[in-house]
Amino acid sequence: MELQFKNVSKKFDNVYAVKDVSYTMGKGVYGLLGVNGAGKTTLMRMLCTVLNPTEGNITWDGKDIFKLGATYREKLGYLPQDFGYYPDLTVYDYMMYIASIKGLRPIVAKKRSIQLLEQVGLEKYKKRKMRTLSGGMIRRVGIAQAMLNNPHILVLDEPTAGLDPNERIRFRNLISELSAERLVLLSTHIVSDIEFIANEIIMMKAGGFCYTGTSEQIISSMSMSVWNCVVPQKEISNYIEKYKVGNVKATAGGVELRILSQTPPTENAIQEEATLEDAFLSYFGEKAGDRNDA
Repeated sequence: MELQFKNVSKKFDNVYAVKDVSYTMGKGVYGLLGVNGAGKTTLMRMLCTVLNPTEGNITWDGKDIFKLGATYREKLGYLPQDFGYYPDLTVYDYMMYIASIKGLRPIVAKKRSIQLLEQVGLEKYKKRKMRTLSGGMIRRVGIAQAMLNNPHILVLDEPTAGLDPNERIRFRNLISELSAERLVLLSTHIVSDIEFIANEIIMMKAGGFCYTGTSEQIISSMSMSVWNCVVPQKEISNYIEKYKVGNVKATAGGVELRILSQTPPTENAIQEEATLEDAFLSYFGEKAGDRNDA
């Protein structure tokens, strides 16, 4: 099981959305992390054969995915950031409709639909119309439909966009469960979505892969340290202008700041253990999750 990007680029009107990407993936969870406009969605759409690369090629077990065509797509499950559905279909009927598009035999489709709805915690809602579901429930139906053909590759584009913290946790647990025997690629700009479930993290910036590795490897590659310090309220703007500030918290003695810097920003600064959130700020210059589009 090997998915490989070989010098892949995608250009729109002479502007590269993805540029010269090379990477090899096997079984496990891969987290694609980057800010708005980094090229994550374009990369995923190429992986799902929705877009053709301008340059380079993508292979599955050594064979070009576009030449494999339907044979490759049979191994693929895809949850786009915004997926379409008929609001007046029941959850079960929607699953059966997608199963028919994927070419599953009715007896197999029925069994898989019920099994997956149970797995995502929606079996008791199978007769509910799609338009009556919450955002979190819709996303769970989205994962269930992506899994109908029992794919070898599961591609999830911003799967937790707009979800509350409890739904996010449920999603992370579900993704971990589904990743046992397949390759899962999860795109997000929210660090907590992948920090503890991704075997490898790919940080994407300006269309390219800038850093790859485990969470620990990416954190250890930071050139700056993390400091906690308390400063007067009136001096906040000075620190925000001079440093990368990851957190601002009002306290009785002033304002507590979490700062990235090679040297202590104040005399009373205390060095803290770095997190993946700090690495995101260090490499991208903004906090993870500040922007809700991908």
